[in-house]
Amino acid sequence: MLVSRRRFGSLALTGLAGIQAHLLQAQPRPKLIVLLISEQFRSDYLDLYSNFLGVGGFHRLTAEGSYFPECQMGASTFTSGGLATIATGSYPQVHGIVADIWYDRSTKKPVPASPQALQATTLADELAAADPANRIFGVALDPRDAAMVCDRAKPNIFYVGSNGEFEALGRSNNSAWLSAFNQANSVEQLRNAGWFAIGAKKGAPPLRTLAYDPKQPAEFSALYKASPFAQTAQMALAREIFIQERLGMGPGTDLLTVALGSMALLGYEVGGDSPLMREMVPHLDKQIELLLGLLDRNLGPRNYTLVFTSAHGAAREPAERKSAISGEFVARSINDALSIRYDIAEGKRRWVERYIYPFLYLRESEFRKAYIDLREARALAGRTALNIPGVAGYYTADGDCSHSGEWLRRFQNSFHAVRSGDVMLAYGPEYVEDYGQGRGVSYGSLYNYDSRVPLILFGAPFGADLFEMPVESIDLAPTLARVAGTSWPSSTTGRVLGEALISAAEG
Repeated sequence: MLVSRRRFGSLALTGLAGIQAHLLQAQPRPKLIVLLISEQFRSDYLDLYSNFLGVGGFHRLTAEGSYFPECQMGASTFTSGGLATIATGSYPQVHGIVADIWYDRSTKKPVPASPQALQATTLADELAAADPANRIFGVALDPRDAAMVCDRAKPNIFYVGSNGEFEALGRSNNSAWLSAFNQANSVEQLRNAGWFAIGAKKGAPPLRTLAYDPKQPAEFSALYKASPFAQTAQMALAREIFIQERLGMGPGTDLLTVALGSMALLGYEVGGDSPLMREMVPHLDKQIELLLGLLDRNLGPRNYTLVFTSAHGAAREPAERKSAISGEFVARSINDALSIRYDIAEGKRRWVERYIYPFLYLRESEFRKAYIDLREARALAGRTALNIPGVAGYYTADGDCSHSGEWLRRFQNSFHAVRSGDVMLAYGPEYVEDYGQGRGVSYGSLYNYDSRVPLILFGAPFGADLFEMPVESIDLAPTLARVAGTSWPSSTTGRVLGEALISAAEG
């Protein structure tokens, strides 16, 4: 393990109520909160790759901060939903971002996740509403990812445009310094560049080459975004924003969110156990060390808060996974079973309206027209799905479920009354949804390799400790709201991680 301290015995037994009152007396509010969210960063990476890390990055965060290695995203683990959960302190059942895309019965079209679809306020919303002097900044590869965390707070959002340069939305879109940053960090200089292993000997072959073909620029863009070069650029931009916008030096509290998407893009391609994914961790470790050094020099070590966590984990390499499951086959099999059970004399009906992993939408009007009990039909659809190789569980809009206990709770947390349709399916461990050239969606599952994420709370007003008791991603938003002195997001169901707070006297 990275650290050896333990403080969980009595807390695990007594919970928040057992914490002495003086521990909940927060220190003066930090002038800057930095939220780093690295997608597809599994909690076990900090143990598996510990020997590859320096002393000033992750090792420092876990040694000097409050480290929760047993943090669970207790719901389906899509990128958009995970980001929304972190931002709101609630699960998809409440905030409504059930996946990266779902089906809208009213328009009869797939709907992509968007901040406009959020049905809860975020930490950024509450911080912006508390004081007009509070400023919000967001960085991501994709503008949607940045917006999901802080869009409605009218933030300054930075993202990678189609030409590989960073673009801006909000007040900073006229910033002269951004043009200078893009020139100094031109992505063009990386065309045909080699990605080498850290510590590789001179003459060693690259792990990957960012091949550039002017006739197919999209291929280079994909290689770049799924590399440490793009990850480094995001972190470099975060440091530049701090310097140019003088974060933490104004009258209010500033929030800087950084949704690091490179590991997610790489993990979808090569899997969570790939040597390439292993290389991404020490690259990020170095960037965190640089950011901490910058914050220390300009604000002081205890005058800011930095949080590191992940939106979801990653499955194994595609070659090691089970076969990809055809969504079309799932829908057809369920429709056939319903037809056998319910078809009547006038001919075969189409009972399934749409299946968009992991949600099945039935043609409810057809069931009502035929006076068929929808609850019975939904349960039949779920039981039928269990006979399809690779399908391991189901949950219906009526609450019927193939599982009980913790798995039932994860299903419930994931299921929205309107957007999730009639039945939610869960595939078996490391089975995936088929798409494209036989590749599969490797995220969105309820399994621990996707749902177990790290959570580190560093700087004011957090103490230095390792907490082995389980916590959840929904606990982060109320904890940061407490630190910032703002109201909780509207629909938060998590708790303040008071065991990590230290009193002003201790600080």
